[in-house]
Formats: sequence, C-alpha cells, structure tokens
Amino acid sequence: MKTRLRRFASGLSAVLACIASASGADPVPPAAFPVRITVNAAGDLGPLPDVWRFFGADEPNYATMPHGKKLLGELGALRPKQVYFRAHNLLTTGDGTPALKWGSTNAYTEDAEGRPVYDWTIVDGIFDAYLARGVRPYAQIGFMPKALSVKPEPYGHDFTKEQTSNKFHNGEGWAHPPKDFSKWEKLVEAWVRHCVERYGADEVNTWYWETWNEPNIHYWRGTPEEFFRLHDHAIAAVRRVLPTARVGGPDTAQDDGAFLDAFLDHCLHGTNFATGERGTPLDFVAFHAKGKPETVDGHVRMGIRKHLVTVDAGFRRVAKHPELRRVPIVIGESDPEGCAACQGPQLAYRNGTMYSSYTAASFPRKLALAERADVNLEGALTWAFEFENTPWFAGFRTLATNGVDKPVLNVFRMWARMAGRRLPVESDGEASLDAILAGGVRDKPDVAAIASRDGERLWVMVWHYHDDDVPGPDAAVTLAIPGWGQPAARPTHHRIDEAHSNSFTCWKRMGSPQEPTAEQVAELERRGGLETAEPPEVRLDGDTLVVTFPLPRAGVSLLEW
Repeated sequence: MKTRLRRFASGLSAVLACIASASGADPVPPAAFPVRITVNAAGDLGPLPDVWRFFGADEPNYATMPHGKKLLGELGALRPKQVYFRAHNLLTTGDGTPALKWGSTNAYTEDAEGRPVYDWTIVDGIFDAYLARGVRPYAQIGFMPKALSVKPEPYGHDFTKEQTSNKFHNGEGWAHPPKDFSKWEKLVEAWVRHCVERYGADEVNTWYWETWNEPNIHYWRGTPEEFFRLHDHAIAAVRRVLPTARVGGPDTAQDDGAFLDAFLDHCLHGTNFATGERGTPLDFVAFHAKGKPETVDGHVRMGIRKHLVTVDAGFRRVAKHPELRRVPIVIGESDPEGCAACQGPQLAYRNGTMYSSYTAASFPRKLALAERADVNLEGALTWAFEFENTPWFAGFRTLATNGVDKPVLNVFRMWARMAGRRLPVESDGEASLDAILAGGVRDKPDVAAIASRDGERLWVMVWHYHDDDVPGPDAAVTLAIPGWGQPAARPTHHRIDEAHSNSFTCWKRMGSPQEPTAEQVAELERRGGLETAEPPEVRLDGDTLVVTFPLPRAGVSLLEW
C-alpha cells in the first residue's frame, strides 16, 4: 500500500508540476497589442503544398535504436508513405556504432585480392526502420568507403559534443574521391539492385537518390570536376538498374553560386563522365539554406533573414535555367543554423518555443519566395532528428529528447492536419517578405497566418514570431473569415506556447531532472504532444465569422473547423 501511495504521489507531483506552467504564477505581462487577420474562405491559391514532409540527420544509425524508431513512427504518422528521411554516412566504413556527426554501415570492403565485398546488413536495417514506420528514403550516396578512398588514412573524424562549429578534425578519409571510379559505380549499382530486389521497383521508384553532401565545402576533399565525375558514375549506376529512378543533386551548402551554377550547367550541357553523352539526368535540384543566430545582450537573436536570403538566391539560380523552371526543388537542409550537434549560447533556442515559432514563420516564406521566383518547390528538409543516450534537453537541434517530443515537432503535426486548397490571408501584424529579407524581424513582431480549406473543413495556422528571444506582450488576434457561415461550430484550438504542447517547460517545472521517474516521463511524453488551448470567442458579424483569442509571443495556434 505504501509503495502504491508513493507511486501515486510521485505521479501526481509530476502532473501538478507541469500544470503550474499554465497556472498564471508568472509575472503579469504587458498589455496585448491588436492584430487583425482576414481569411478569404472563398479564395483559391491552389493546393496547399506539403513541403514540410522531409527530415534528416548526419547520424543514420540512431534510426535503428529505440528512441529513433519511436520518432520515425511519429514522423511517418504525419503523412504515411509521403514523409522522407535523408541521412549521411550510408556507405561509410565502420561497425554501425553511432556518434555525433558520424555513422557507418560497412557496406563495402575488399578482400585480400582487392575484390569488392558488399554487406547490406546495416543499411538494410536503417531503411527497414524507415519503411516499417511509413517513412521513405531520400537516399544519399555517400560517404567514401575506406577501401575505396584515394586517401584512406586517417579515416574517421573526432567531432566532440563540446564543439561550437561544424568543422571536422583529424580523419577525413571518408571525404576523398575514390581510387577507382569503376568500382565506385559498381558499388552504387550493386546497392540499388539490392534495394530493388529487397523492396521492389515500385517502392524504390518513389525514393530520391542524390550523391554526397555539400560537395562545395569540407565534406568533399576533391575538386569540383572530380565531384561531377563521382556524381555521373553514381547516377549512371542508379539509372542502369532502375531507368525511372528519381535522381538529382547536388545538395550544396550556403549560397555558393559558382558551384551550383557549374553543377547545373554540367548536368544540362556538359559531357557525362560515365556515359560520354551530353548531360546528366536531373529530376530534382537540391541546395541547402541556413540561418545564423547570435547572442545579443545576453539573449539569442535568430537569423531568419540570412536563411531566407539564401533560399531566395538558390531559387534565382535555378530559375536562370529555362529547362529547370518546373523541375522540383528540395532545400535539402533548411534550418535556423548549420550544426545540429554543435553547442554554444547562440544555440539556446532549440528546446523551447523560439524554435517552433521560427519554424512556423519560415515555411510560408519559403513558399512565397518560390512563387516570386516562379520555381517548383517540392520540399524543405528539416535537419533534426534525435541523439540516443544523451542528457535530457541537452541543447542539440533535435525533434525529441530521450523519447520525448520537443515543441518544434508539434508545428509539423499542425502542418499535417492541414489539407485542401490554400486560401488568401491578410494580416495587419505581418512582417512583409521584403522587410524580412532586408532586416529580419527585429522591430515589430511578425503575427501572420496561413490557411487552407477542404470542402466544409477549414484550418488557420497563426504564429507570433520575433527574432529576439525575450519576453513581449501577447497579440490580441481578431480573425475574420468572410463567407464562412459556421457560427455554431466552434473551432478546435491547437496551441504551442509555454503552457501547451511544451515538454521543455514541463521538465523545467519538475526541477529539470536528469533521472526522471517513470511517472514524470509519462507526463513529459503527454505534454510533448499537440495540445488544445481554451476555445476562442466566436461570433457572427453579418456573413463574416469573427474569432478572437490571445496569442503569446513565440506562440503558434492552429484553428480547425
């Protein structure tokens, strides 16, 4: 009996600790400022693009571990068989032990006579983990197996959890060109053939295949021409096995226009190093875009301007080529900054609502930039997964910690609930796209929305974002929906803020335990999901539905009818 009472008391304490986060015990905030948002329910801007369906990580092996499998299941549940995952190190030599910015599969070794030995055991386990949970591979062909590297020693790097930059030290044998391009091509051919035999051609035809990662920086230790050769041989191998496979690249880092331009020109007009023919197949174009947060006066200031400027530059470079106007673009890594495994005070935004509000505010701007450049944005990949066996809320750019979801994951749950046709939206609290490109969100907050409709169902996502991670007043939102005569149907109000859908706040209220009890873990898991807030006030003004609610700074709401 005493044991049961202790367990009950422990569980009750966990719940009460998190309830305290919504109890109003914090200081009284300043007066709210008004924002009016109008949604045209009769408008139609075309299908709502589901560009958010892409995720990835440096470390492939965490996908087969307990928390990795759990998170994959949650990602796959967002949009089954339409979510994609990209990982580095799928051909790297090693025993499959994961580490920060590292992974391995030992797919390729050589015998004493130098003959290839293929072993797909580990990489099969990774892809099996994806597919069993409704996630499909965005298959990255890399990095260089030790037995193929032109400079194999030293092979692995020694990235540490204390690093504050995305630089490698010591071993970079994995980053060098192959000593034999024919063996490289045969390796890729054998891998794709094995995938077709294991999963079927119809399944593999739905995947993305691309060569390497960020070949314009330290991930590639060859010349640009050597990379083009590496890419051509890899793509020739993929297409030899599966002529209809989806292939592309080059997943360049930053706004390196010279490299991207040269790659696109090579694929469109150059001589193929593998086939001798003109050009290399290009079913999608991929480049990366990152922000740059900093610390200012003791707080984090996000760099959404740099992020979106880089997106804009990439779109414009693709648009210069008439042949690529309608070719899909995947921003192969699209994040607030460039190193998920790095540490530093400027990265303190990652656990809480700054990350979630940034994510909500940035995705619609990527869509707007694609429309402005008249290009076909198919996806923007969030480079964030999870790290097993690390401290709770360790400060990495992840979607979950020790199996508990962070607030940012709930933004994707909001996106996944939306469907149908995109609706025109106007907000008098919105930071214009041009203003963000010029100076970020440094003056007034950005309070804006995106909306969609599918028949008699309607969704409006509203965010309250500011670059500076400091307290500020609520937005008093008035949402007007002309022509939406549904006054009796009060919307479901999903919310991410300090008090809702926020395991981090809950954990802090518990006293930041590094060894939480089973009851505390259960409560953290519950609070990590997408929660509902108080129903908003709803009234009918003529033929206009008027909805009012407060939205805290760094908060995100999804109203769902």
